[in-house]
Amino acid sequence: MVSRSRRLGDTGAMNDYDEVAGLLGADGPFAREVPNFAPRAAQQAMARAVAEAIEQREVLVAEAGTGTGKTFAYLVPAMLSGKRVIVSTGTKALQDQLYFRDLPRVMAVLDARVKASLLKGRANYLCLYRLDQTVREGTFTSKDEARQLAIVRAWSARTRRGDRMELAEVPEESPLWPRVTSTPDNCLGSECPFFDDCHVFRARREAADADVVVVNHHLLFADLALKQEGFGEILPGAHAFILDEAHQVPELAGQFFSVSVSARQLDELGKDALTEGGTVTGATSVLLEPCEALHKSVRELRLAMDRLPQRGAFDAALRHDAVHESLAALRRTLGDLADVLAGQAERSRGLANVHERAEALCGRLERIDEHTGAGEVRWYETTARTFTLHATPLDLATPMQALREAAQAAWIHTSATLSVAGDFGHFCGQLGLVDPVEMSLESPFDYTRQALCYLPPDLPEPRSEDFTAKVVEAVLPVLEASNGRAFLLFTSHRALQRAAELLSDRVPWPLFVQGRAPRHQLLEDFRHSGHGVLLGAASFWEGVDVAGEALSVVVIDKLPFAAPDDPVLQARLEAMDQAGVNPFMGWQVPTAVIALKQGAGRLIRDVHDRGVLVLCDPRLRTKGYGKLFLASLPPMPRTTALADVQAFFG
Repeated sequence: MVSRSRRLGDTGAMNDYDEVAGLLGADGPFAREVPNFAPRAAQQAMARAVAEAIEQREVLVAEAGTGTGKTFAYLVPAMLSGKRVIVSTGTKALQDQLYFRDLPRVMAVLDARVKASLLKGRANYLCLYRLDQTVREGTFTSKDEARQLAIVRAWSARTRRGDRMELAEVPEESPLWPRVTSTPDNCLGSECPFFDDCHVFRARREAADADVVVVNHHLLFADLALKQEGFGEILPGAHAFILDEAHQVPELAGQFFSVSVSARQLDELGKDALTEGGTVTGATSVLLEPCEALHKSVRELRLAMDRLPQRGAFDAALRHDAVHESLAALRRTLGDLADVLAGQAERSRGLANVHERAEALCGRLERIDEHTGAGEVRWYETTARTFTLHATPLDLATPMQALREAAQAAWIHTSATLSVAGDFGHFCGQLGLVDPVEMSLESPFDYTRQALCYLPPDLPEPRSEDFTAKVVEAVLPVLEASNGRAFLLFTSHRALQRAAELLSDRVPWPLFVQGRAPRHQLLEDFRHSGHGVLLGAASFWEGVDVAGEALSVVVIDKLPFAAPDDPVLQARLEAMDQAGVNPFMGWQVPTAVIALKQGAGRLIRDVHDRGVLVLCDPRLRTKGYGKLFLASLPPMPRTTALADVQAFFG
């Protein structure tokens, strides 16, 4: 079904849009030239709508069910528009897929003379200046890091793009990468001695000359919201922004409109100050004491936060005397270092840069500590060794509206999960989208034949102590019927680990448990196992594509309501309550519905897939809001009888 909240343009214009859609039809070049291409009415309808949105500079919200082919549906009109288009994706993996696979294919079929460019955040590019610094320092935390540096040095001599994704030999989580890549804070810009060969600025120059620029949401909002990535003259020139995986945008936008200070930023400031001081005669002796004092203050604040929950309201943390005193000491030592750097800043560009960073961090820390921002919530989070302090605005709609007005461009938002039972109000409200064009495009998959939704009976309430054990008991006969081949998705890591313990000696199939290997490795091993059972949380709920028989069951333990101890969520719910809006139905349910749709979307990825979706939360049947969740899922048959599941696989 296709529904529009606003009428398309006049009939004359429609002819051009129909021509664009026709390229994806049965008589078009894609049907002739792309192997296994299947013409889809929904794909053509979306292409027509995107073409008009670009031409008319409209705001379009297009929910395209799995299998619609939304990538071609927006790339074809983007390439034919003759306009400058920014395509933004949810992940770097999808960004690479778009640029290296989908774009070349569409360009070849259309024989399009279009310049395309790939642009990532600067942390993805090798920084020649910081590589040189690291080599000169010669200090490493392990032999492994020293070996990896040798690999990076050899690669630096042959790479043209300097993109980290080219170098699989050095793991993404290696502590070496932050040492050989730049940040917006420590980049020296045009005064860098390696500027002429800089990979970041080469990518930026290519993007400035491109018709289609592929970015990701992190880069897009870092640039639009904070101007912190240095690509300011590239993105605003666009005639259209296409946001794929747009359901991620509200949360990401919130991060980039936040103000934050982390222990890592402060420690790196001190280290970089000493490194830059080492290049100027006598500077190290002046900087050593304040840098050591800053490092000590950071460590003492982290220790003072040890007794706090991992994340919480900033005001609650300040009620602990040790935290209050340590934060005051941190502000003093940071201010002292900024003062000392002020006296050294003129001696080198590197020292001037470190001084600017120190002043900026002082300002951010003051804003968070003294609560100078209106309409925002202050909060903290800690990990084993570090902490981050945040001030996050509760209203994203206003700054997002300002961004769109400044851009004067078309904004196209697409994802498989934007609506709640067909209603886009929650998504549009978060981003301040007023009267956008809306489309709801159903998946071409035959869910009534390809899938079954099983609601196991007699499970206890999710807060019961034995809930996870009961879920495992209910799921075991399903796994026997499917011979493994399953994803088990959990709303908490605690439940995931408990389920892994319970299953470890009770199933004959290989178990793949999140946390025991990198995500990409788990997925690769799962695909090759043929009958594996993968247990995941959080990141496995979306962006995972396993087509074919390797995945025939998706189990979801609970409705994915956001953690109630999230301080930003708490503040937002309180504000809604004070405004007379039911926070549960107005925020928590819609957000959980979209998350559930993402998890359920892992099941059927291809016209030939078959599988069972197992939803273990009894609230789907016992609570009134359960109907909203079920109504938001693809139209698959539902059952509470295990025999139906066994018959489905039999």
